[in-house]
Amino acid sequence: MIEKANVEKILERLRVVEDLLAAPDTAADQKKYRDLVREHASLRKLQDRASAYFRLLDTAEGDRAMVADPATDAEMRELAQAELAEAEEALPAAEKALSLALLPPDPDEHRNALLEIRAGTGGDEAALFAGDLFRMYSRYCEIRGWKVQVLSNAPSELGGYKEISFRVEGDGAYYRLRYEGGGHRVQRVPETEAQGRIHTSAATVAAFPEAEPEDELVIRNEDLRIDTYRSGGAGGQHVNKTDSAVRITHLPTGIVVQSDEERSQHQNKEKCMSVLRSKILAAQREAEEAKMGAERKMMVGSGDRSERIRTYNFPQNRLTDHRINLTLYSLDRIMEGLLDELLDALVERNEDLRLESQLSRLAGGGAQ
Repeated sequence: MIEKANVEKILERLRVVEDLLAAPDTAADQKKYRDLVREHASLRKLQDRASAYFRLLDTAEGDRAMVADPATDAEMRELAQAELAEAEEALPAAEKALSLALLPPDPDEHRNALLEIRAGTGGDEAALFAGDLFRMYSRYCEIRGWKVQVLSNAPSELGGYKEISFRVEGDGAYYRLRYEGGGHRVQRVPETEAQGRIHTSAATVAAFPEAEPEDELVIRNEDLRIDTYRSGGAGGQHVNKTDSAVRITHLPTGIVVQSDEERSQHQNKEKCMSVLRSKILAAQREAEEAKMGAERKMMVGSGDRSERIRTYNFPQNRLTDHRINLTLYSLDRIMEGLLDELLDALVERNEDLRLESQLSRLAGGGAQ
């Protein structure tokens, strides 16, 4: 059972945050203001969940007393027993919701996301599938009101992409899309298949949190190799006749990023540096997690491109996520961007793992 006094002590911070937000000089510091707004939202969520949980506890306690009291008449006892049953049924979910609100905040919860999709085994069909995945994510972002900005792409001759990278701007974009990293396998009959045989091909996805200025990443100019080249295109009056595309190699890590979507070399370089910062941040996080050993298991899957996470079976309209053993027979709707049922299940599973990890640390005396 969660102690009410402990929660109330944490919620004392809520009034402090509200006073700071009301202070005239707070808005002048945008980072401070943004952090306070996010902390306020987190504390209000904690307050709401705590109210719901402790209200259920009070209701259950009152109903138990009424049921046990010999002076309670039969009709009131029956009503109390029914209300008690409802409260006891709702308590586990309310306790879990409050426990999650008490966890340390996820540092990436509000970040934008960077995604890369690459065609894998399967030739032209794999490139077409990579294009389908990009469309699926684009539709999902459109539904949520997020902005998609393509950073670079390499179209295939028959459609789709050999590779495409893009930025998703929206509060919580990475929090929702972080679980997409890994291998995606597709089973379907290609349009070019005259015999109607099902082919299997694959694409890989990588997802990164977008780095922010406060991450204070140090990238030295002498550690960068910057190459410019002429980007490809479909031709016509807008064909790129200058070397505006940019490729940047970070020599210490070997990370390579490129951008060819803008006609300005300066704009492409800015995009490259944004992606490079995010990849370096992700690499640092991965190194930290590797040192933590079992803590890495807090995430659903490893996010490694080599890990097959999902199968898309078009003939059976079936999608299976292998990490959480979830099968949905609504692939047609999922490919149109209706991803919430799938992503909700992944978020819920990851929250369960975070809770298990926290309880394990507390049981082992690892709480700070």
